[in-house]
Amino acid sequence: MDKTVVNIAKGVIIALITTFILLLIFATILTYTQVSESIINPVIIVVTAISILIGSSIGNIKIKKNGLVNGAIIGGMYMIIIYFTSSMLNWHFGLKWESIIMIIIGMIFGVLGGIIGVNKK
Repeated sequence: MDKTVVNIAKGVIIALITTFILLLIFATILTYTQVSESIINPVIIVVTAISILIGSSIGNIKIKKNGLVNGAIIGGMYMIIIYFTSSMLNWHFGLKWESIIMIIIGMIFGVLGGIIGVNKK
């Protein structure tokens, strides 16, 4: 299997695991404190961006080229998996402007992570 494909898959998996861990921490905080539920959407956006940035950076460390493209692929694949999972769990799921903005944010942070990963020594 091509090294690039393996590293892209690794980046997506790392991003998904990071998301799971960060959302688990947030859910615990939400459960045991008086934090308002109104911050759920902003936290999800931040967690998604951080997770993709981390996954894309790590996924691109060994590739050393095409960080922009590989990062965008990692961000795009991550978002596809998240939205596919969301549509399976929520029958009223639909592609709205917020969803499109999240996909764009995911790809932008994937690109940024790709740039960081390729340039990391």
